[in-house]
Amino acid sequence: MPEMLKFAGQELKVFASAHKACDTVDNLGGTRGLEATVHLSGARCDGAAHGGCQAACLLFWREEWLTTGPLEPSAPKVTVEDLSEQTQRAGDIYHCQATALAQGSTILRAGNLSQYVTDFRSGNVRNPFKLLKGILITFFNVYQWKTYGKLPKWLTIAGGKRYPFYGGTGDGKRVPSGELQPGDLVEVRSKQEIMATLNSANKNGGMLFDSEQLPFCGRQARVERKIEQIIDEPTGRMIKLRDCLVLEDVVCEGIYHKFCPRGGLPYWRETWLRKVEPRES
Repeated sequence: MPEMLKFAGQELKVFASAHKACDTVDNLGGTRGLEATVHLSGARCDGAAHGGCQAACLLFWREEWLTTGPLEPSAPKVTVEDLSEQTQRAGDIYHCQATALAQGSTILRAGNLSQYVTDFRSGNVRNPFKLLKGILITFFNVYQWKTYGKLPKWLTIAGGKRYPFYGGTGDGKRVPSGELQPGDLVEVRSKQEIMATLNSANKNGGMLFDSEQLPFCGRQARVERKIEQIIDEPTGRMIKLRDCLVLEDVVCEGIYHKFCPRGGLPYWRETWLRKVEPRES
């Protein structure tokens, strides 16, 4: 993509092996497998060639685009114009790595144990106990999904819910205050407080509170920026967002999603955060 060109010639560390990724287009909740692909530290898409999309996705890099030795110049096979022409189709439909993930990957089943071996060997997951816990969670959730609605209620576990068990207890109405600004120090509210802002689908104003956000409850971070528009990956259309924030150094760890290494930025409603007033010296 054109947004990748600014990293050409730079020396960057490998952030993670991108041997798999959550499927956010064709099979939500599924996983795609990739070969010879990595994510690089700090190499996120700035959306400059895609209508100003603010999702800041970690870019996928094929290993043949990278080198650990001296660069050898070669004649380009495409131009910047060629790349730019591929970013938008049919007027208002955008095309990027995220929307076209299926074209460069294959379906990866949860039962494919080799992916977890790669998670550990690549260094994506360094703690073997954390890896084992993640595998057990994955297989438990697969069981819950496959047996939901097929077993008598007395044989179900937690009503068929997937782990971690959580559920909204409110009406899910969005109530923004407009108070929080980039740079503000905030604390993520407790799980109980956040559940009261969600409806039965775990959404607030249509925005999902994902299970990967639960580990951040009670933690403090600074507001990095507001998110006003992103490309909807299943459709390729630009969508507008309101009352949506991302926090500094708060990145999805894939704990409940088979250790997906995409490093997505969780989206936060203001009502899920509490401003921390600076201490008086």
